[in-house]
Amino acid sequence: MSFIITRSDLLAPQKEQVDKLMPYLVQVLRDALGSIGRNVRLGNVRCVSAKRGWWTKQVKDEIWERGGGAWMVGKVNVGKSNLFECIFPKGSPERQLEITSRSVRIADRPLLGSFETSESQVRANTSNHNQPEALFQAIEGSLLPPPQPEKRFPVMPTVSHLPGTTTSPIRIPFGGGKGELIDLPGLARGSLEDHVIEGRRSDLVMRQRVKPEQFVIKPGQSLLISGLVRITATTPDTTLLAYPFVPLAAHVTSTDKAIAISAQSQPSGVPTIAKPGLGRKMALAGSFRLRWDVTKQRAGPLTSPSAAAIATEALPFAICAVDILLEGCGWIELVSQVRKKDLETTRGITGFPAVDIWSPNGDYIAHRPPMNGWLLGKPKDASGRKRPRRSMKGVKKGLKIAARQKSK
Repeated sequence: MSFIITRSDLLAPQKEQVDKLMPYLVQVLRDALGSIGRNVRLGNVRCVSAKRGWWTKQVKDEIWERGGGAWMVGKVNVGKSNLFECIFPKGSPERQLEITSRSVRIADRPLLGSFETSESQVRANTSNHNQPEALFQAIEGSLLPPPQPEKRFPVMPTVSHLPGTTTSPIRIPFGGGKGELIDLPGLARGSLEDHVIEGRRSDLVMRQRVKPEQFVIKPGQSLLISGLVRITATTPDTTLLAYPFVPLAAHVTSTDKAIAISAQSQPSGVPTIAKPGLGRKMALAGSFRLRWDVTKQRAGPLTSPSAAAIATEALPFAICAVDILLEGCGWIELVSQVRKKDLETTRGITGFPAVDIWSPNGDYIAHRPPMNGWLLGKPKDASGRKRPRRSMKGVKKGLKIAARQKSK
């Protein structure tokens, strides 16, 4: 069994950056497996992108070499059908030669059993074919549709951003009987789209990598995500930095106003895609602490070996972070800077900043260690590293003096 992480181009803009994330991704997958994750061998994890062609050739070669049935299992809208077309083993010259030799070997095999067929066997086969009930029973007992004949250019599964496009298993053979690739319908995930107004449900799907805006959440403020999610800091005197990697509109406002907007108790100009009446279903999804230390990654030149080279233990502050997951949409990276003495005076994780998150029925929310996605592809500072403008002080006066000297 292989674990395939699809649509990896949504994680970072460059393939080399995604490759460096592999240890992190493997650890997140191990944590998601729970208690059995420590004993699972995860050497067969692939991070691919059908859109950019990252690592699809390696997966295609593995499918060809293994042969047999290759089943694609995953949740809806994770890009299985799009990946199907990229990793299906099509006929390269080397594979075409193997297909030809395989067909010759199959044709040379002797038929099993006797060539002679008794009259009773012919009569039995004819009677079975005339009874449609037997055919329906054969199809009913199988979990897959009947195998289709192998074609050089088969019809691939339909690719769509709408969930549930693949409604039944699709099996396409390859290699002259060497194997087949099977695309299964996506497993149902949370129904967040049920709380979105008609015509805006496709907004939940991230089609390309989001370049998030940095939001500063000061004390007494909250972050709203299109009226579906509200994030409020519960630690007093704490300022948060939020980076929403979601294809939805984000807005920072006062907590009182955010509560009224999410409860739909007053009209507002804040963009929202929530259904009318969703305010009564908003519930607390949980309290999450920013308990992962990212000081070394975010301290900049203070900890850089080529600059100040100060050890993170010697700094008077710590930078904490967490990734808040919004099921089927993306994630929100939360970062905060705290004083170390505040962490030292408390025990356990109680000294880390905490946030309360509200969502429809208190569902669709989870958390994970921070991936530092903002550092992987943050917008470049256009004002930095420019050549300083030459001072014009005294230039005109010098030109006048030079002109007078020439006139004399």
